[in-house]
Amino acid sequence: MGFSTKAIHAGNEPDPTTGAVTVPIYQTSTYAQEGLGKHKGFEYARTQNPTRLALERNIAALEGAKFGYAFASGMAAIDAILRLVHAGDHVIVSDNTYGGTFRLFTRILSNYGIEFSFVDTSDASNVEAAIKDNTRMVFLETPTNPVMIISDLQAVSDVAHARGVRVVCDNTFMSPYLQRPMEFGVDIVVHSTTKYLNGHSDGVGGVAVLNDEKDAEWLGFVQNGAGAILSPFDSWLVLRGTKTLAVRMEQHDKSGRAIAAFLEEHPKVEKIYYPGSLSHRQHDLAKRQQKGFGGMVAFDVGSLERARTVLEAVRLCTLAESLGGVETLISHPATMTHASVLVETRQRIGITDGLVRISVGLEDTEDIIADLDQALDKA
Repeated sequence: MGFSTKAIHAGNEPDPTTGAVTVPIYQTSTYAQEGLGKHKGFEYARTQNPTRLALERNIAALEGAKFGYAFASGMAAIDAILRLVHAGDHVIVSDNTYGGTFRLFTRILSNYGIEFSFVDTSDASNVEAAIKDNTRMVFLETPTNPVMIISDLQAVSDVAHARGVRVVCDNTFMSPYLQRPMEFGVDIVVHSTTKYLNGHSDGVGGVAVLNDEKDAEWLGFVQNGAGAILSPFDSWLVLRGTKTLAVRMEQHDKSGRAIAAFLEEHPKVEKIYYPGSLSHRQHDLAKRQQKGFGGMVAFDVGSLERARTVLEAVRLCTLAESLGGVETLISHPATMTHASVLVETRQRIGITDGLVRISVGLEDTEDIIADLDQALDKA
């Protein structure tokens, strides 16, 4: 079964009561039971909800996984995954990771005896060198946010599995349409459904998918026990979004390539970060493990003053946090998405004050380019 067919039909069986082709929003907190211990598989909405279950099955199918669990946000999903490690355990993390992930790991979870090492995971030998006797997980982000560093998923998985270490990949930037990490040995895939899976900037959520039955049982227990579940309405919004994921990602990718090419030739741009560019040092690796290059582009204009001018001069692009929606969003990572990352760390990995990030939307490509061009001319 092809990807688009799965996106439209997996988990989306017609409603057995009415025949509705769209999964209903089961906006209920509890379910009537026929008798003690006799019910239809649903007891309490924190534990089970048919709309959320349909979404979990849908995303699991798209990633090639057996099990899926939807959460109230991407960060809630990551937090639940980290419940697979315990006090005294060690976790290796991509050094250029999302600011919210960095904050969760360093400001919250580290207080409970979990040790984190942030390394350049683009070289699997760095991961191998960082593994200790108490290492239990490698947490990857590829491409990274926002400087688009690629990790070799198969190489890292091979290194980690040789030492009995789980590998987790945040696949938010690519979506399962452009990259399926489990095909390269990754154990658990996590998404912020807020982004491309939803695709319309109208819902917040997260999802984790995996194949290991024991880990899945524990993750499901955490989902119910901690209660950070995705609501029925937000689950329905993401189910609506995944049905058009393939066609949306094709356009994001097409426009992303065109805008990256424009920026690479612009005299006001000092450097671009886009795996689809031949100048990207990991272009060939991106081609091997991704179906496309996506709609996330970052570029450096050299200073905070120039970046501010561009960000305040755009008219079509919207200055905002987040990404993956139908509209083009533009942001300043150093003061927005990655403000919680230490200054010295930002500078080391390339998140300069002059760096601007674009989430290329679905507007006409020439209109996005024209808006960027007029804003850059003012810098």
